[in-house]
Amino acid sequence: MSLLSYNQLKDLLDQNVIEGSKVEHINAASIDLVLGNVIYLEKPVYGGVPAIIDMLDKNANHLYRVEMGEEGHVVPPGGTVLAQTVEVFHLPNWISGDYKLKSTQARNFFNHLNAGWADAGWNGSVLTLEFVNHNQYHSVRIKPGIKCGQMIFFEHEEVPVEASYATRGQYNGDKETTPGKGLK
Repeated sequence: MSLLSYNQLKDLLDQNVIEGSKVEHINAASIDLVLGNVIYLEKPVYGGVPAIIDMLDKNANHLYRVEMGEEGHVVPPGGTVLAQTVEVFHLPNWISGDYKLKSTQARNFFNHLNAGWADAGWNGSVLTLEFVNHNQYHSVRIKPGIKCGQMIFFEHEEVPVEASYATRGQYNGDKETTPGKGLK
């Protein structure tokens, strides 16, 4: 397995493997990603009794959809946001990717919850991002169009079609942020 660098990443953009990205977003060994305008927020629970999310429920109903305007959205201390990239990915069966924070996000204690792996064959989808504001006293404003992280890519032996995310992935083809579809 080898990490892809600038010229290889540029080739991925030229081949439209990463649709909607720009050459100026290519770094030495990563591509900066841009925040889209659709987010999902947690529904408030009233009455003091915490609700339960069933991890097997394919129709969990604890989030609601918001389209951010240019003013963005303010994430309060401890708040969470399900967001998406502008970029749409069309990974072949020999390339996988991994989402990483930008250092500015980390230095502002705005974190991602580690579900950023993109398996070979993942295609026709935006990347869904699971953000949390770890600040104790400060809110964080996010806006559509800001750099929201970066993706690194690995080239590896081709995955058989039956093992590819294109065949097995439940989030393949998601053109918008998608709440959890339940564990299989």
